[in-house]
Amino acid sequence: MDALLETILEAHGGLTRWQSFARVDAHLIQGGALWGLKGKAGLLDDTTVTVELRTGRASHHPFGDPRRLSVFVPDRVAILGSDGALIESLTDPRASFAGHSLETPWTDPQLAYFAGYAMWTYLNTPFLMARPGVEAWEIEPWREKGETWRRLRVRFPADIATHSAEQTLHVGEDGLLRRHDYDVAITGGTPGAHYISDYIDVSGIKFPTRRRIFPRTPEGQSLAEPLVVSIDLDNIVLS
Repeated sequence: MDALLETILEAHGGLTRWQSFARVDAHLIQGGALWGLKGKAGLLDDTTVTVELRTGRASHHPFGDPRRLSVFVPDRVAILGSDGALIESLTDPRASFAGHSLETPWTDPQLAYFAGYAMWTYLNTPFLMARPGVEAWEIEPWREKGETWRRLRVRFPADIATHSAEQTLHVGEDGLLRRHDYDVAITGGTPGAHYISDYIDVSGIKFPTRRRIFPRTPEGQSLAEPLVVSIDLDNIVLS
């Protein structure tokens, strides 16, 4: 394992402790320009996400209407009623984004796919980088906000649904993440700079409770606007 990845995992609570949990639940307050661009403003502004850490499953409830919830697994998404009845589903959801740009509207199942894999990625990070098949190596440091951040480059195998095959983590002197860069493949490869802060301890694991995502230039600089996505989390529970 890369030495920087070992430092990151230990700072966040340690891989052994993380592997003792199977699920995380969290309350989300979300905002930013993305949801309106996709024709889904307000749908997931205030919701609860459940992520199954080992199976790649995620669910949002409510999904817009309080009587609806979403269920994501990498090869299928579904919208269910509170009674478990199927409302709508989409098989091989990734393929449905072919030809999309940042401005292309989404269907409800497409929103469920994006929100599902994004939160599954975020709530599993950085421990996701220690999964079999994931490659990670340290690259040159980055100077920002008066700090020098070490950086970890990550390459994901095709069976992990996430924003892009290659991503970069920026790490502070304390071993905690400061920024997470990726290109959102399902929106035409839109580059994002995802800032991570306000850590709390949950059952011995460090979780950030504030996430802010901005556009990123080809040179790696983040732009001050627009705010693409904001995520604030509370009531985080590991089980």
